[in-house]
Amino acid sequence: MTSSKVSFAEISPSEFFYRNRDLAGFTNPARALYMAVRELVENSLDACELAGITPDIYVRLIPETLSQEISDPRPYRLSVKDNGPGVEPQYVPSAFGKVFYGSKYVLRQSRGMFGLGGTMAILYGQITTNKPVRIMTSSDGKTLHYFEMLIDITENRPIVLKRETRKAGGRTGTRVEIVLEGDYLRASQKIADYFKQTALVASYANLVFLDPSGVVTFYSRATEEMPQPPKETLPHPHGIDVEALKRMIKLSDERDMKSFMVRNFHRVGERIALKFLEFAGLDPKTDPKKMTNQQIVSVVNALQSFPDFLQPDASCLSPVGEQILLAGIQKELQPEFATVVTRPPSSYSGFPFLVEVGIAYGGKVLQPGVKLYRFANRIPLLYDESSDVSFKVITEEIDWRRYHVPQDAPIAVITHVCSTKIPYKTVGKEYIADRPEIERELRNGLREALRKLGMYLSRKGSMEAVQRKMNIYSKYLPLIAQFAKELAEQKRVPRYRKLLGVQDEQVKEEEEKIVEEVSSDGKEVQSRIDEYS
Repeated sequence: MTSSKVSFAEISPSEFFYRNRDLAGFTNPARALYMAVRELVENSLDACELAGITPDIYVRLIPETLSQEISDPRPYRLSVKDNGPGVEPQYVPSAFGKVFYGSKYVLRQSRGMFGLGGTMAILYGQITTNKPVRIMTSSDGKTLHYFEMLIDITENRPIVLKRETRKAGGRTGTRVEIVLEGDYLRASQKIADYFKQTALVASYANLVFLDPSGVVTFYSRATEEMPQPPKETLPHPHGIDVEALKRMIKLSDERDMKSFMVRNFHRVGERIALKFLEFAGLDPKTDPKKMTNQQIVSVVNALQSFPDFLQPDASCLSPVGEQILLAGIQKELQPEFATVVTRPPSSYSGFPFLVEVGIAYGGKVLQPGVKLYRFANRIPLLYDESSDVSFKVITEEIDWRRYHVPQDAPIAVITHVCSTKIPYKTVGKEYIADRPEIERELRNGLREALRKLGMYLSRKGSMEAVQRKMNIYSKYLPLIAQFAKELAEQKRVPRYRKLLGVQDEQVKEEEEKIVEEVSSDGKEVQSRIDEYS
């Protein structure tokens, strides 16, 4: 018998995603091209919004070679430029050349969650074309820092091939340029949908897209108003597990549990801290660093079951806002009727979240049927719609007939979930898990918006019924007036126009003029009045 030895090895995060790029959504050249555009644009929008700068984003996608003999999939050069605050040069290599390095690892709403997307696009470009990424950034408007880099996949670190400084000309911002294999023929519709929906939810941004055929699409901002940037916050006690508490204790300088609770948890004051410690059976003077593992486990169990912790507040969230979202809906969908509902903040597993729901009805753009637009932290979600919690709500939990909505009516439903931690089902960030708390808020928000739509449709139906009656009256009242004149043996037809609500000033003036100018011959007066009635 021969014995075989099992060998063990460690791989870096870069190598893991090199081997498993499907997990991040880079499954094929078409989807990878869409994902690369999305991730780089999201980084630019996040940077501008956190700095309070109205975004101007320029995206250019051109074939690496102009030969007509090469068909898709083929190499494309993707360039994304913004007018944001830029990146300090000492952070550029790691920010763009290291997986799981970035500014997303704080409790604050942002489009990105893993510090992965932009770096994954760069990594995919390197895997498929072996071309370095080019980065140009300026944070002061004076000096432009230029980098050419590759990623050391084995070590998960950047390899800087070239670094230069140039004059920035007074402009701040960042430009990222990568070469990657893509299939634009298959990805074009998704990319177009992405820009259209981004313009809907970020109606304060200017978006310019130059496609491979040379066509420029410009989405101009509809409003100068921007959402309030989110603030960093502390973790909520209900969202803490054993490992998280151990890490917090290790990083804390507090020497008693009362101070530890107050300074490390969201919305925990001294009164609630003392009440909790009594609930947990722990002395407020206990040094957290001297607690045993069993004590830590007991504290975590108490944290998750203590009923008197306050709900998380929404200061760490940045909803789009009713006016901004409504401006985007009006601009992109041009509906006959639109409304937006913002639900009060809520939480799941200790993470705060907030739901916004919009309804657009009618107009020339919308097609018959219900069209769902899904957003999470202002990211358009374009894939796997049927797996999303919003799809479940509108198809399974809403009785559309209760709101007087005609069958096959042209309706768009816009759902936006913002949270410090969106419960995506995959790393690719395409659909949201059906958490009961989020499902409840979506359902209530949609019902409230549909009630407003139902009221509008009822008023519209009443007005249409009145108009139909008026059309009938306008047809028969002249005859009735003529019959009344003959029966009363009068020379003048009764003025019936006021009964129809018609204010015909021209007819009124002409009748008065006839009476003044013409002799008292009744037949002549009546004939001219009839002519204008």
